[in-house]
Amino acid sequence: MNYKEYGINNKKVIMLLHGGGLSWWNYRDVASLLSVDYHVIIPILDGHSGSDKPFTGIASNANDLISLIEEKFGGKILLIGGLSLGGQILIEMLTQRKDICSYALIESASVIASKITNALIGPAISSSYWLIKKRGFAKMQFKSLHLKKELFEDYYHDTSIISKKNMIAFLKASTSYVLNESFSDVDIKMHYCYGGKENKIIQRSSKVICAKNTNCSLHVLNGLYHGEFSINNPKCYVDAIRNIILDRKW
Repeated sequence: MNYKEYGINNKKVIMLLHGGGLSWWNYRDVASLLSVDYHVIIPILDGHSGSDKPFTGIASNANDLISLIEEKFGGKILLIGGLSLGGQILIEMLTQRKDICSYALIESASVIASKITNALIGPAISSSYWLIKKRGFAKMQFKSLHLKKELFEDYYHDTSIISKKNMIAFLKASTSYVLNESFSDVDIKMHYCYGGKENKIIQRSSKVICAKNTNCSLHVLNGLYHGEFSINNPKCYVDAIRNIILDRKW
């Protein structure tokens, strides 16, 4: 699996899993701040720009990341954070290996399947895929994501490279993902956060996750849209990570 590294001389390892349709730059500013004290790994999820293999599923991606941690970092790291699709993969990693990390920060991950949305993804992407390479269309899509303007070129470059097959695959996987029963057995300190302006599926997912495992604390980030916490507010996100590790409130 391809990945970016920051702070490689530091011993404590943090892994950050980007959102669907994005890439490692999702956490570029966060990694720069964390690299002073931590060794930061940002894997490029399967099927995304810069990845080394097609997307085959959330469970298989989680398994590959666990193998990476076992091979490169002794089988356990300090903290894993994940946004949206990355958050779903993080949850899956924890169900497969409950001791893969000491702390987890799950951001805006859905665990409620949407059958209607899932059924519409294939036809919708197939009919509109040609628009993805159009700069004007990309600008409209980017604006709807509420991401900071300086990331547009990264977004446009990387989304235009994702194949139609991979895009359909990870979108269908994300909209059909549900919480594994074994999540209730995960015995590490977990934190789930989402923006106050996010959709009802994310809000409901937060309640399902925290009800399933009492080791998971809930944080509602008022005024923020999907992904804005880690992408648009890197300093606040880094402060949250430091507080989690030091067992302080945030």
